Amino acid sequence: MSEPMAPLSACRLGLDTHQEPTIYLRHDSPVCRSEGFSALSRVMVRTERKHLIATLNMVTSNLLMPGEIGFSESAWKRMELREGNSVWLSHPKPVQSLSYLRAKVFGSELSQEQLREIIDDIVAGRYADVHLAAFITACASDKLSIREITDLTRAMVDSGSQIEWGLPQVVDKHCVGGLPGNRTTPIIVSILAAAGLTMPKTSSRAITSPAGTADTMETLTNVSLSLEQMRSVVEQEGGCLAWGGSVRLSPSDDLLIQVERALDIDSEGQLIASVLSKKIAAGATHVVIDIPVGETAKVRSQESAQALADNFKAVASTLGLTVHTLLTDGSQPIGRGIGPALEARDILSVLQNKKDMPTDLRQRAAEVAGAMLDLINDLPEGEGYKQALRILESGAAWEKFQAICKAQGGLKTPPIAPYRYELIAQKTGIVDQINNRKLAKVAKLAGAPADLAAGVDMHCKLGDKIDLNQPLLTIHAESSGELSYAVDYLEDHSDIIHIIAGREPS
Repeated sequence: MSEPMAPLSACRLGLDTHQEPTIYLRHDSPVCRSEGFSALSRVMVRTERKHLIATLNMVTSNLLMPGEIGFSESAWKRMELREGNSVWLSHPKPVQSLSYLRAKVFGSELSQEQLREIIDDIVAGRYADVHLAAFITACASDKLSIREITDLTRAMVDSGSQIEWGLPQVVDKHCVGGLPGNRTTPIIVSILAAAGLTMPKTSSRAITSPAGTADTMETLTNVSLSLEQMRSVVEQEGGCLAWGGSVRLSPSDDLLIQVERALDIDSEGQLIASVLSKKIAAGATHVVIDIPVGETAKVRSQESAQALADNFKAVASTLGLTVHTLLTDGSQPIGRGIGPALEARDILSVLQNKKDMPTDLRQRAAEVAGAMLDLINDLPEGEGYKQALRILESGAAWEKFQAICKAQGGLKTPPIAPYRYELIAQKTGIVDQINNRKLAKVAKLAGAPADLAAGVDMHCKLGDKIDLNQPLLTIHAESSGELSYAVDYLEDHSDIIHIIAGREPS
């Protein structure tokens, strides 16, 4: 590999290219001519202390002076640069695993070693976002066999940190999503930790939804815990509520999630590998997986839900993980709030046993926590649910939640959005259908999850009697512009909450 005759001078351009490191050169740069670089070339970037592979963009204006090289924010921070630092460019070594990716695009089944090499190259930064998008798309739908999903899960676990708790039982849970609200995790962790179980819960940020558990918990406490901080909190309180990305558990998954979010794709094979790799890396031995089923949920039929449950169990069994699946009602949102701060408000009201709490959220959390108590303690079916309710009603779960938040840095008050819009019923009748996907879209257009206070507040449930001019939902936004986007979408999709004339369903 040849190097330019003289180093380039580093320049911070302040450009946000998200997770992808990007560099910028003048179109007339001698380096481009001597090395044969062109726009979108993958380039090895070196200083005296650091190196990385970045994507090259060309500048045709005078944004850069001759001899300068511009850096995006992600590239600048990873290289730990200062203005004027000397930088050298060269061609990176060919990435062999891209040939495996191309084979997968054309339908080939990949070996364990090929999948491991792909994941290793992703973590090492050798894949640009376009390569990640190709890998995600090539594996979408049913294009991964059970064996491939198992091997992919193993590779993702091995790509990052792993925690060993030295305990015979470490519990965890996951919901496959597709259901707005449904923020049961903080309640479940509080119940199970109060019951004496160990639950080191790591959660992701939202992929295609208006909020992930990490987004919601971020409005209540610090979730960016180091591995040492996470271990300390769990040893002290029996549980934690941390963002998985901060402790580098399955780091390839965090990189893939960023691109999945942009593509709005969350395929079954990668879903299973993503979930189980995080659970295994976090040291879990027993996991309950909640699969909501509904016409507008992520999983739309009982047959699809059962197939997904069977695949989870097949992969988990091979990897030595005990998994119990629950097929639950996904016909409508759980709780009232959709969006980080609004969901946090619902969590607090359930834990504090407030009279106006969303009872469906309380029930769903108790069902999942109860299933784990049944599994771990070998109880008759339903006994765990009763125990979970007793822990909630006694205030023990609320005390445990406060203790966990204190150990993670303190309990915060969720923010409140300054801009709101209320959807009013234009007729009387019964709520016949609620479209989960379109509701989630409204919340995202309002700014969630990036704007923590943004989202949707629901004022009705399926089967509710509705009067003329009764509020059906409220949109919350942090800016007037985002409120307008959400309102425009809402007005164009009047079927989000469907009301029919007639009697309440029996």
